[in-house]
Amino acid sequence: MTGTEPGGPLDARDGMVRSRMVVPDAALLALLGSSDESLRIAEDALTADVHVRGNELTLSGVPADVAFAERVFTELITLAERGQQVTGDAVRRTVEMLSDEGADDRERLGESPAEVLSLDILSRRGKTIRPKTLNQKRYVDSIDTNTIVFGIGPAGTGKTYLAMAKAVQALQAKTVNRIILTRPAVEAGERLGYLPGTLFEKIDPYLRPLYDALHDMLDPESIPKLMAAGTIEVAPLAYMRGRSLNDAFIILDEAQNTTPEQMKMFLTRLGFGSRIVVTGDVTQIDLPGNAKSGLQVVREILDGVDDVHFATLDSADVVRHRLVGDIVDAYARWDAASQRRAAISAGNTAPRNGPPSARQAGRRR
Repeated sequence: MTGTEPGGPLDARDGMVRSRMVVPDAALLALLGSSDESLRIAEDALTADVHVRGNELTLSGVPADVAFAERVFTELITLAERGQQVTGDAVRRTVEMLSDEGADDRERLGESPAEVLSLDILSRRGKTIRPKTLNQKRYVDSIDTNTIVFGIGPAGTGKTYLAMAKAVQALQAKTVNRIILTRPAVEAGERLGYLPGTLFEKIDPYLRPLYDALHDMLDPESIPKLMAAGTIEVAPLAYMRGRSLNDAFIILDEAQNTTPEQMKMFLTRLGFGSRIVVTGDVTQIDLPGNAKSGLQVVREILDGVDDVHFATLDSADVVRHRLVGDIVDAYARWDAASQRRAAISAGNTAPRNGPPSARQAGRRR
């Protein structure tokens, strides 16, 4: 399928090589993308020159660039051969994954871009939910192999959405009998008592993102029936107190807004045949005052406990608009700079060593 050769008209430029790759006919259209969009994105992302004639790809440039382009197209062709449309996002994700240090080791461990991007979790009406980054795949895999998983990362990294897809998958496979989705009803400094409406009307906006995700994954007409039957339950965290939850897939979202006591209460609801996924972003804590977040301390508390896994996602795993990742990074830099300035300021205002009487005596002398 691939061959690299010196020669031809490229001989005039020292050290240049050409490689030819034959794309199977069945995979060609999926590889090129609509109106050759994916091909154009690949051409922009790669340093090697890319030319297509019929079902043959020709890559030319310096050996290292051509070799990298070969690896990228090998992964993309594998995706196409598996029946997937190779989108522009898939091209960009493939280039990013192969550009990272340790890419060779990850491929040997079965974590190649084609393996990451073809792991289907759930399909509905032509839309398939799957991880889009290596960290997301590791997160999804950890849910299969651990009873309790913490997914910690910034907004837009898919931590809640992927957990809900795994919950629906488990329900459809009948490995659990019900799904329980919960959130603490504390956000953005608002207090429920000051909001208009009945208790349900006050709580409902906090749970709405969970309903929205369910509508992506299930037939909307079936959701009220499943909820009426208790197969799917969406409720505030306070409603979990005093319960033992058996044969359930339980998701706690926005866990950064739990206190340590609430986190302990929630985790000890775990019953037989159940699994728990806890998701949150420790940079967006809305607890009043200086209250400590249960999500911040739980890692230290449960460190080393068997069958508990902590998965960390970062700005590279953001799957919303590309600016979201840039915004997350910008805020992280600003936070770090603010902490440095605060530390310097605290150092400048700290008292000098020695008791006040000794310092005063020194000044008198």
